[in-house]
Amino acid sequence: MGNKNKTISFRVNEDAFAALQDIAEERDISLSAVFRDYVDLLVEHDGQVEVVPEDELAARGAAGPGGEDGDRTFPPSVEVPKSFIREHERLELEADHLREQLDEYKGYVNDLQDRLEDEEDEVLLLDELDEEDESYQLR
Repeated sequence: MGNKNKTISFRVNEDAFAALQDIAEERDISLSAVFRDYVDLLVEHDGQVEVVPEDELAARGAAGPGGEDGDRTFPPSVEVPKSFIREHERLELEADHLREQLDEYKGYVNDLQDRLEDEEDEVLLLDELDEEDESYQLR
Protein backbone atom coordinates (compact mmCIF):
# COMPACT_ATOMS: atom_id res chain seq x y z
CA MET A 1 0.00 0.00 0.00
CA GLY A 2 1.26 3.48 -0.86
CA ASN A 3 1.77 6.40 1.42
CA LYS A 4 -1.45 8.39 0.94
CA ASN A 5 -2.13 11.82 2.39
CA LYS A 6 -5.10 12.06 4.72
CA THR A 7 -7.19 15.11 5.61
CA ILE A 8 -7.76 16.21 9.20
CA SER A 9 -10.59 18.64 9.87
CA PHE A 10 -11.44 20.56 13.04
CA ARG A 11 -12.85 23.88 14.14
CA VAL A 12 -11.17 26.79 15.90
CA ASN A 13 -12.55 30.14 17.02
CA GLU A 14 -11.98 33.28 14.95
CA ASP A 15 -9.23 34.65 17.19
CA ALA A 16 -7.23 31.42 17.02
CA PHE A 17 -7.74 31.28 13.26
CA ALA A 18 -6.49 34.86 12.85
CA ALA A 19 -3.47 34.08 15.04
CA LEU A 20 -2.68 31.01 12.94
CA GLN A 21 -2.94 33.07 9.76
CA ASP A 22 -0.51 35.58 11.26
CA ILE A 23 1.92 32.78 12.08
CA ALA A 24 1.66 31.46 8.53
CA GLU A 25 2.25 34.93 7.04
CA GLU A 26 5.18 35.56 9.39
CA ARG A 27 6.80 32.29 8.30
CA ASP A 28 5.80 32.94 4.65
CA ILE A 29 4.06 29.58 4.32
CA SER A 30 0.49 28.41 3.87
CA LEU A 31 -1.81 27.80 6.80
CA SER A 32 -1.85 24.11 5.89
CA ALA A 33 1.93 24.02 6.09
CA VAL A 34 1.77 25.34 9.67
CA PHE A 35 -0.33 22.34 10.65
CA ARG A 36 1.75 19.89 8.60
CA ASP A 37 4.92 21.16 10.32
CA TYR A 38 3.31 20.74 13.74
CA VAL A 39 1.99 17.27 12.96
CA ASP A 40 5.37 16.20 11.55
CA LEU A 41 7.09 17.48 14.69
CA LEU A 42 4.54 15.73 16.90
CA VAL A 43 4.97 12.41 15.07
CA GLU A 44 8.76 12.75 14.96
CA HIS A 45 8.93 13.15 18.75
CA ASP A 46 6.31 10.49 19.50
CA GLY A 47 3.82 13.03 20.84
CA GLN A 48 6.32 14.56 23.27
CA VAL A 49 6.01 18.13 22.00
CA GLU A 50 5.33 20.98 24.37
CA VAL A 51 4.01 24.30 23.10
CA VAL A 52 5.67 27.08 25.07
CA PRO A 53 5.23 30.85 24.67
CA GLU A 54 8.40 32.59 23.48
CA ASP A 55 8.81 34.62 26.67
CA GLU A 56 8.63 31.44 28.76
CA LEU A 57 11.04 29.77 26.39
CA ALA A 58 13.50 32.61 26.96
CA ALA A 59 13.01 32.24 30.73
CA ARG A 60 13.93 28.57 30.44
CA GLY A 61 17.10 29.56 28.62
CA ALA A 62 15.85 27.88 25.42
CA ALA A 63 16.20 24.53 27.16
CA GLY A 64 13.61 21.84 26.97
CA PRO A 65 11.78 20.39 29.94
CA GLY A 66 14.69 18.04 30.56
CA GLY A 67 17.21 20.90 30.92
CA GLU A 68 18.80 20.38 27.53
CA ASP A 69 21.23 22.76 25.83
CA GLY A 70 20.55 26.35 26.81
CA ASP A 71 21.65 27.91 23.52
CA ARG A 72 19.01 26.42 21.23
CA THR A 73 16.36 28.59 19.67
CA PHE A 74 12.89 27.82 18.47
CA PRO A 75 12.04 27.21 15.76
CA PRO A 76 15.34 25.51 15.01
CA SER A 77 17.18 26.93 12.03
CA VAL A 78 20.24 26.09 10.05
CA GLU A 79 22.30 28.63 8.17
CA VAL A 80 23.31 27.49 4.72
CA PRO A 81 26.13 29.36 3.00
CA LYS A 82 25.20 31.06 -0.26
CA SER A 83 28.06 29.24 -1.96
CA PHE A 84 26.35 25.93 -1.13
CA ILE A 85 23.07 27.14 -2.61
CA ARG A 86 24.80 28.45 -5.74
CA GLU A 87 26.69 25.19 -6.16
CA HIS A 88 23.43 23.24 -5.75
CA GLU A 89 21.73 25.41 -8.39
CA ARG A 90 24.73 25.03 -10.73
CA LEU A 91 24.63 21.27 -10.34
CA GLU A 92 20.88 21.21 -11.06
CA LEU A 93 21.43 23.20 -14.25
CA GLU A 94 24.29 20.94 -15.27
CA ALA A 95 22.16 17.85 -14.61
CA ASP A 96 19.36 19.30 -16.78
CA HIS A 97 21.86 20.01 -19.54
CA LEU A 98 23.28 16.48 -19.34
CA ARG A 99 19.76 15.00 -19.48
CA GLU A 100 19.08 17.03 -22.63
CA GLN A 101 22.34 15.85 -24.17
CA LEU A 102 21.54 12.25 -23.27
CA ASP A 103 18.13 12.51 -24.92
CA GLU A 104 19.78 14.03 -28.00
CA TYR A 105 22.36 11.23 -28.17
CA LYS A 106 19.68 8.58 -27.70
CA GLY A 107 17.76 10.07 -30.61
CA TYR A 108 20.92 10.08 -32.71
CA VAL A 109 21.65 6.43 -31.88
CA ASN A 110 18.06 5.45 -32.68
CA ASP A 111 18.35 7.26 -36.02
CA LEU A 112 21.57 5.40 -36.81
CA GLN A 113 19.99 2.07 -35.85
CA ASP A 114 17.00 2.80 -38.08
CA ARG A 115 19.29 3.65 -40.99
CA LEU A 116 21.31 0.52 -40.36
CA GLU A 117 18.23 -1.68 -40.38
CA ASP A 118 17.00 -0.07 -43.60
CA GLU A 119 20.31 -0.48 -45.40
CA GLU A 120 21.99 -3.60 -44.03
CA ASP A 121 24.30 -4.15 -47.02
CA GLU A 122 25.61 -0.60 -47.22
CA VAL A 123 28.39 1.10 -45.27
CA LEU A 124 27.59 4.46 -43.72
CA LEU A 125 30.36 7.05 -43.78
CA LEU A 126 30.44 8.81 -40.42
CA ASP A 127 31.61 12.07 -42.02
CA GLU A 128 28.50 12.20 -44.14
CA LEU A 129 25.86 11.21 -41.59
CA ASP A 130 25.07 14.76 -40.56
CA GLU A 131 24.66 16.05 -44.11
CA GLU A 132 21.22 16.35 -45.62
CA ASP A 133 22.07 14.52 -48.86
CA GLU A 134 22.50 10.83 -48.32
CA SER A 135 25.85 9.56 -49.62
CA TYR A 136 26.75 5.93 -49.29
CA GLN A 137 29.65 3.78 -50.34
CA LEU A 138 28.99 0.20 -51.36
CA ARG A 139 31.42 -2.52 -50.35
